[in-house]
Amino acid sequence: MFINRRLATALAFSPIALASLATPSGAAEKKPEAGEGKTHHVAMHVNTSDATLLGQALNNAQNLHQYYSDKGETLELRIVAHGPGLHMLRRDTSPVLERLASMKRAMPHLSLAACANTRRNMEKAEGKEIPLTEMAVIVPSGVVELVGLQERGWSYLRA
Repeated sequence: MFINRRLATALAFSPIALASLATPSGAAEKKPEAGEGKTHHVAMHVNTSDATLLGQALNNAQNLHQYYSDKGETLELRIVAHGPGLHMLRRDTSPVLERLASMKRAMPHLSLAACANTRRNMEKAEGKEIPLTEMAVIVPSGVVELVGLQERGWSYLRA
């Protein structure tokens, strides 16, 4: 039987023909379900004490969480606060502390990191101990924390 060259090429590159090449058995490979096992890692850099900007940062965090949650995926989000951004995590000056507590309850993979260098400098300047929320972990340096997260493949967002 004679098949012209155009028809042979079309058959060779048809979806069915290509699928049969995809696996040894000739069956098409099963694609994973949307969100199946997918985890996104995001480091959010906060270095402002401006209440409006802190609110926008938390809006972004909630939007990310909602987007990936709707897809059945996980978001590991670490908010790293240093410099003036440490006010976000201070029990005495945070304009968003109640909102952070609410988000932490709703977002089990949210973590908060407070810069020890900044805290120490604030304590010297203010002449008192700086009270931080118990939700935060203290890291030696906020910027070093951000670098380390990025080196481990985390996406970086600046608030």
